[in-house]
Amino acid sequence: MKVFEEKKGNIFKLLSEAISEGIVIVNEKQEIVASNMAANIMFGYEKDELLGQHLNVLIPTNYHHSHKMHFNEFLSNSEIRQMGHGRDIFGMRKDGTKFPVEAGLNPFQIYDSAYVMALVSDITVRKQQEAKIKNLNANLEAKIAERTQTLENTVAKLKKEVEKRRIAENKMKESLQKERELNDLKTKFLSMVSHEFKTPLSGILTSATLIGKYTKEEQQDKREKHLKTIKSKIKYLDSILSDFLSIERLETGKTVYKFSTFPLSKVVNEVIYDANMLLKEGQRIEYPQNIDDIVLKFDEKILELILTNLINNAVKYSSENCVIEVNVALHGEELSVEVKDQGIGIPEKDQKYVFNRYFRAENALLNAGTGIGLNIVKSHLENLGGRISFTSTEGKGSTFVVVLPTKVS
Repeated sequence: MKVFEEKKGNIFKLLSEAISEGIVIVNEKQEIVASNMAANIMFGYEKDELLGQHLNVLIPTNYHHSHKMHFNEFLSNSEIRQMGHGRDIFGMRKDGTKFPVEAGLNPFQIYDSAYVMALVSDITVRKQQEAKIKNLNANLEAKIAERTQTLENTVAKLKKEVEKRRIAENKMKESLQKERELNDLKTKFLSMVSHEFKTPLSGILTSATLIGKYTKEEQQDKREKHLKTIKSKIKYLDSILSDFLSIERLETGKTVYKFSTFPLSKVVNEVIYDANMLLKEGQRIEYPQNIDDIVLKFDEKILELILTNLINNAVKYSSENCVIEVNVALHGEELSVEVKDQGIGIPEKDQKYVFNRYFRAENALLNAGTGIGLNIVKSHLENLGGRISFTSTEGKGSTFVVVLPTKVS
């Protein structure tokens, strides 16, 4: 059981290290099974030092009794929600210091075990801002009462103070709005990640269990089928983790591009060959014409990532018996690649959000996906002097066009 818990903890660790806020995951016994680096730093602990400890080590002593009741109540009525419900809540660092926090709770299950994931933010700065505003208001009232006998001066000074108050309140409102939007985005992200990992992990477990039952030589075909399932789902999980790592590198500026000179046909052949393995019944990819003589100086792996994302999306969002067209054209020192499908298309109201991170159009929610592929593609293209655009009609299909320089130095 301990090994089983450790394996789960490793899965949680992979998911959480890409998040800048603190993440703490506990089981039904309120034992900490995972925490990310941001949480460790926030509470003053070393890596893995929190594992196995009771959640009470992060909560001030005078809150232990009430927290136990709130936790049991939350488990019996599990739903995603903010912790505290209008009350001030505090965390406690390893050195015993107390600080204000905000926490969003997200219950989930893996292998019939219940867990609670807390997304924790240190809101010390916000509380300081609120105190400043409160003091500013108090000073304003005092000045008004103090200078009533000199009305002209009072009015002039009052206007200045009111303006300061208005500016401070507007800044606070903007800050709170941005914070709410960020928390909503992170909650959606955690829910999405939990779903995208839970489904393939369940498939891997099922196939691994069934393989053990096929011990006879004549059952080899069945074993191979389940081995293929395990490999494909592991590859899917690996691609998701690679996307998360790409986001982290792009955000921190750690992406290093490796430029080389290579024929375009080399990358196109590899991408279409892999995409052919994903084709549905009757689907066909139309290979681009006249590309054998086109040579690029670009990052080969990035170009492969870009084309893979666009072509695989075209296959995924198109029905059976459809053609996916790939067209290539040279325009001076720029190369354009067009990927055209006859798929479900993108609703007009969703099109302005297509390149936003974690966004997925409402008609694509039943298909597997994380909503970060196109965001990564756009970021890389912008870094390398390229661009991406698209046209789409719901129910008829989409056409994505990538334009990139043939020589990058």
